[in-house]
Amino acid sequence: MSQVEKKPKNLSDDRFNTILMTVVGQVGCLTPVIILVALFAGLWLDQQFETKPLFTILFIVGSAPVAIFTLYKIVKAATTKLKMDDENFKEELNRE
Repeated sequence: MSQVEKKPKNLSDDRFNTILMTVVGQVGCLTPVIILVALFAGLWLDQQFETKPLFTILFIVGSAPVAIFTLYKIVKAATTKLKMDDENFKEELNRE
């Protein structure tokens, strides 16, 4: 008996999982880095200008939109990469 090889219908699960883990890793690392940079920059400016909580609060609140925008760009790039990989995969299947 010979086994019939099944051709996958879309992008392999391994490739999808790898891209998904990359996105989660990038977002999970960049968000705290953005917040910590904002915190330390705010604390430093508050110390320089003797305005104790002003810059720290402004920078922490301002870091939220920056983190969200960064998250959006990372996810958009990953989605584009997934679409391109899926289209290339379908073209290869059609050639065979």
